[in-house]
This record gives sequence, C-alpha cells and structure tokens, in this order.
Amino acid sequence: MKKLFLLIGIALSGLSLSAQKQAIKLIYIGDSITAGALLDDPATQAPPVKASHYLQQQPGIDSVRFVNQGHSGFTTVDFLPGGATFATVEKSAADLNAEPGVLIFSIMLGTNDSAMKGTNGAPVAPQDYIQNLKEIIDRLLKDFPGSYVIINLPLWYSPNTCNGAEYLQEGLDRLQSYFRPIRTLVNNYIQHRVFLGDTQAFGYFKTNYQTKLRPEEGHQGTFYLHPNKDGAADLGVFWGKAIYQIISSGKLK
Repeated sequence: MKKLFLLIGIALSGLSLSAQKQAIKLIYIGDSITAGALLDDPATQAPPVKASHYLQQQPGIDSVRFVNQGHSGFTTVDFLPGGATFATVEKSAADLNAEPGVLIFSIMLGTNDSAMKGTNGAPVAPQDYIQNLKEIIDRLLKDFPGSYVIINLPLWYSPNTCNGAEYLQEGLDRLQSYFRPIRTLVNNYIQHRVFLGDTQAFGYFKTNYQTKLRPEEGHQGTFYLHPNKDGAADLGVFWGKAIYQIISSGKLK
C-alpha cells in the first residue's frame, strides 16, 4: 500500500510540474547585432534564434515562439512610438499575443545611439537614451497588459570602430555611460514588469573579441563590432540564461 501511495504521489507531482510549464512568446528588439548582420544565415544563426533554442531546452518551458525585430543601424530614436518601426514591433507582438503564453520584449539597444555621428539622433546623450527607452517600454506595457520587458546591456566594440558611422573611443565611453541609467530605469518600475537581463556579454566580448567578433575593415583600420557565428551563439546563450533566470524565479505571473 505504501508503494501505491508513493507511485500516486510521484504521478501527481509529475502532473503538477507539467501544469506549471510556460509557453513563452518573445519579441527581440535591437540593431544589427540582434538582426544577425554579417552571419551566413541569420535565420538560423542570429542571437534571438540561439536564445530561443536555449530556452526551449530548459525545464518548465513548454514552447517558445519569437520574432526578430533587429534592424541594422537603428537607435532608440528609430524605435520610438509613433514611427513605422514601432508599429511593426507592435504588429508582431499582436500576432504572437493571439496565442496563449507569456509575452516578453527583450531589448538590446545602444550601440548606434553611442555613435559620434552617422546614425539617427547620434550622439544620443545618456539622459535622452534613457528617456527614449522609457517611452518605448511605457507604450509596450500599456498596449500589451500582462507583458514584460527585459533590457540587456549592449556589447563592447573596439575603440577604432568607424564604418558608415563613426564610433571610436568617444562612442565606446558613451555606450558605457548608459549602463548605470539602465539599472536605475529598471529599478524605477515598481510594478515589476521590467527586468535587467544580461550584464555579462559586454565583458565577455571585450576579452574574447579576436575569436568571437568578426574583423571588419573601416576608416580607422580593422575594427570589431559584430559577433561571428560562434559569438552570436554565445550571445544567444547569455540572453537565454538571463531570460530563464527571470522566468524560473517566478517573477512572471
């Protein structure tokens, strides 16, 4: 009889775990890094693909559906509500939201905002960058009640980066000046629908840029900005781990 009760308990436990599994719906918002620029096959190699694949393998995740809304060269200015790009993001979110599951917006923007010149709005000062992010997030949360936003810190790039836009050391310094305001912004959302995502990839790519970023020829010599195939896969795992940590913590209701 004890064995019977034990077997029943195990079966009920299994049913409980199954019932707790979550369907995840992700919209990845970003620039060329998110889009998978310079990769041979972004449809299978871009960071959002790898992040979603990582999540699909984790306990408690039933299914993962996602849309890659990475756009090369774009800044927070390009994603502001009222513009065509924001409308595209919302259309993708509405399509995903028609299905059951938790809707999450994963954002990594800032590289192009930090440029000295050559991108929309550049250079974007820290206070303007944060205000832009807040406008984007506030509108997403308003239009999609019950959704969540995760902000990932942008990546390191070499201080001689200069292609169609000019970044250089000034841009890299400005990029890092966004980090503390991002943390403050997240902490100011008392409704607990906005979270800080990955914070590790910046240092990882700074240390491993010769093997994880693609060398590109620019106006100031060979520079490093975009992840190569291995780097894109690693970035996807960084994002996936950050997202899963938030999901598994029970903070998404």
